[in-house]
Amino acid sequence: MLTFLLLHCCGENMRESRLLQAVLGLWIVYSLLVISGLLNDAFFFVTPDRQSHRGPWYPLMLLPAIAIMLLNDTAAIRRRRLLSRKVYLSFFAALLPLTITVSVQIFVDAFMLLDICMTLSALSMYGLVLSDQIEQDLRQQREIAQQRASIMVLQMRPHFIYNTMTSIYCLCSQNPEKAQQVVMDFTTYLRKNFTAVASTEPIPFSSELEHTRAYLDVEQAQYSKSLIVDYDTPHTFFRVPPLTLQPIVENAVKHGRDPNAGPLHISIQTRKTDNGSEITVTDNVCGYDPADDSEPHIALKNIRQRLSLMCGGSLTITPCEDRGTVVTVMIPDSGAENIKSSLLRHI
Repeated sequence: MLTFLLLHCCGENMRESRLLQAVLGLWIVYSLLVISGLLNDAFFFVTPDRQSHRGPWYPLMLLPAIAIMLLNDTAAIRRRRLLSRKVYLSFFAALLPLTITVSVQIFVDAFMLLDICMTLSALSMYGLVLSDQIEQDLRQQREIAQQRASIMVLQMRPHFIYNTMTSIYCLCSQNPEKAQQVVMDFTTYLRKNFTAVASTEPIPFSSELEHTRAYLDVEQAQYSKSLIVDYDTPHTFFRVPPLTLQPIVENAVKHGRDPNAGPLHISIQTRKTDNGSEITVTDNVCGYDPADDSEPHIALKNIRQRLSLMCGGSLTITPCEDRGTVVTVMIPDSGAENIKSSLLRHI
């Protein structure tokens, strides 16, 4: 089984493997020797009081087993560049104690030590398989989260693009300098949006903040009197998943602008905490209903999932006492460790 696992981890063809053929041949020889030992007393015998004793040829019976282990040890060393450090050490933790113990068994009885080594070998392989399963699950969930982020980019609101282009068209004659600035902001927004599709790891918060500023500058060019934005972001030296802050702000703008309710006021704040970094987005629109499963709230749930998977972060939404909503994003300093520990608890 260790040979099969080694070849699987190295991605080798089982049918064409000379290592597997040699191990299977030795295993057949070992099985035949054990079976023949039941028919005579040359390898081992059992006394009437049910005590097992060695025969004169007992060491010969163990030689194929030792040869199998030595072949696996040698194969693992030769394939060390194809294995990760964790897998390589796991194989040696499983193979080396067994090889030594079975070799000792040729000369003295070490059944108790052999049982302990077999248990440790099994635990080592179980840990390897479990660790690989966790990493595979984490990889798949990250891919799903990244695909959702890509879908968010591809589903940019058409009317936002239309309105922006219309505003630029009007500004070209009324205020050419402002039109140029809006073109630059809109270009930055589009560039950051499409760059996020290719990002599979957390990005600097400063880049995400630039993306958000470009989006809000474009919106303010169209609705300067009905949109007020405050920035209080002294802390920017941390990383976040792409498309974290910008969709939160866009959600507030999209569903919070009401001509009958006065200007929409959005406040973006960051601060360093004892456990990590905190982002707070506050608006003065209607409160958030956790039971609401409409499109904007599903988008926030997707952000929450990507935060958890990519950096071990969290997103909480709470209504203000009078009116409005507060969205808080928490990015821990040790995000990767939190991911692994949460997956271990889940499994």
